[in-house]
Amino acid sequence: MAEPGDLGRDEGLYGEGTRVPGSRTALDEERSPGAAQPAEGSGGGHRRGGPRRRAKRGKRRILRGVAITVSLVVLGTAGAGYLYYEHLNSKIKKDDLTLGGEMADHKANAAGQTPLNILLIGSDARNSEANQKLGGAKETFDGPPLADVQMLLHLSADRSNISVVSMPRDTLVKIPECTDPDKPEKTYQAKELALTNESLGRGGPGCTVATWYELTGITIDHFMMIDFAGVVSMADAIGGVPVCVEENIHSRTRDGKGSGLKLKAGTTPIKGEQALQWLRTRYGFDDGTDLARAHGQHMYMNSMVRELRRNTKLTDPNKLRKLAEAAIDSLTVDKGIDTVKDLYDIGMQLKSVPTARITMTTMPNVYSKRPGYEGKVEPMPGDAEQLFRMVREDVPLDGKAPKKPPTRPTASKDPAAAPGEIAVMVRNGTGGDGQYAEQGRATAVTELLVGKGFTAAKPDTTLDPQKSTVVLFSNAELEGDAQAIAKALGIPQSSVKRSTDATGIQLIVGADWRQGDAYPKSNAKPDNKTPDTAKILRADNDQECMPVQEGFTWS
Repeated sequence: MAEPGDLGRDEGLYGEGTRVPGSRTALDEERSPGAAQPAEGSGGGHRRGGPRRRAKRGKRRILRGVAITVSLVVLGTAGAGYLYYEHLNSKIKKDDLTLGGEMADHKANAAGQTPLNILLIGSDARNSEANQKLGGAKETFDGPPLADVQMLLHLSADRSNISVVSMPRDTLVKIPECTDPDKPEKTYQAKELALTNESLGRGGPGCTVATWYELTGITIDHFMMIDFAGVVSMADAIGGVPVCVEENIHSRTRDGKGSGLKLKAGTTPIKGEQALQWLRTRYGFDDGTDLARAHGQHMYMNSMVRELRRNTKLTDPNKLRKLAEAAIDSLTVDKGIDTVKDLYDIGMQLKSVPTARITMTTMPNVYSKRPGYEGKVEPMPGDAEQLFRMVREDVPLDGKAPKKPPTRPTASKDPAAAPGEIAVMVRNGTGGDGQYAEQGRATAVTELLVGKGFTAAKPDTTLDPQKSTVVLFSNAELEGDAQAIAKALGIPQSSVKRSTDATGIQLIVGADWRQGDAYPKSNAKPDNKTPDTAKILRADNDQECMPVQEGFTWS
């Protein structure tokens, strides 16, 4: 096994709820004044002993519940600390949920239920002795942290399934303007093109949340961030997570790069630094890319879920307390999570989802062709938006029909102005399918709008290739107006989106509407099949084994 200091910066951590009111938990039951007490002579022990034993069992149940909660929630970042009971509440580090603009409200399903979205962030910060020892790369000590793991966990509105979407750390995205919560006078200006992992160093995890919302339009309820020390603590707490490689592997290049992971072929339970090495491994896995590393992380996460749900290794409350004390310093959450009980409540919801309905995916991506960004990736046109839309609309990624079909987006609470008072710029995006843009399309659709009373509509000569037609609006006050435009043209309301890239209201006529005066009805029904490029891996798949890259085997 490699020494901690041998783990280079390029192998950074992974490389590449809403509070539930009214829910009854073990903690509520323990405190309930109406709880039945054992009668004398009932076999429940003497009167002073019975309640105390129940209290201890209650606390143990809560500790285990919190352990599973944080494990399931933060397992995307390679583990979690065990958050210890009430006296640790004050130690939970908190930060602002978003450092960008406001996020839209959730759309409720037919039963009035809303989903829960949690952004899991793995930080490579070298800001403590423990993290410096584990992370190595002395030249980066106390430098800006990078969000080297980003995974969105989506718990469906009906609580029947969980979807996880990973974004490679080297994804090129727009990072919106973010204000440093500790230095309100400091503002990080928007960057039109940057690596997504840089977002963490621009004010904190709230900027990473804002970056995700900018790209995906998915409303995020909470974030949880963990660092190196938390990964090791979690792996030790579980007692080992089984992983599989097809051949003997040693992740080390001739010039010293690599995680140092060394395993024999087959299945091996790993913990501690070895678990951290697995989650950091790129050189030696499959094709040696960050995408292979993401697949290895998904394998580990799924295995961890299976181990946790067996509930055989989390029974010692003293061990949990010690681990919690050591690991809580590794965890940061948003300010919407006030107490350990909040984490417990979230975890009980996550725990209710069957393992077979937990689906891991990676954002569909393509290698960038931009000069100077070779080896970096960008969201794959079409497929990435398809995946994001399915999460936004609460469509299960495992292909199974929801218990109740998701409702159509609700009308805006802000009423629309009269058609003649609604200004909209119309752009030609018909080149979004790779073909040449249809000439005069923006003008043609503008004339359609004018004919329907939207006399303030104007064509814009800017070409803006889009696979699908969208209506974008810049702020909440314009949502009703944007929806009115979509309705007038027969464009589905799901194609109306808020975007900081928009000025006022913009209608971009996509490649799905190259000709004709009526929006094609066949396009109004979205394809709800998860793209193959998302590389689905289900949590109940215990047969997955990682291919080993040529040149990284040993005998």
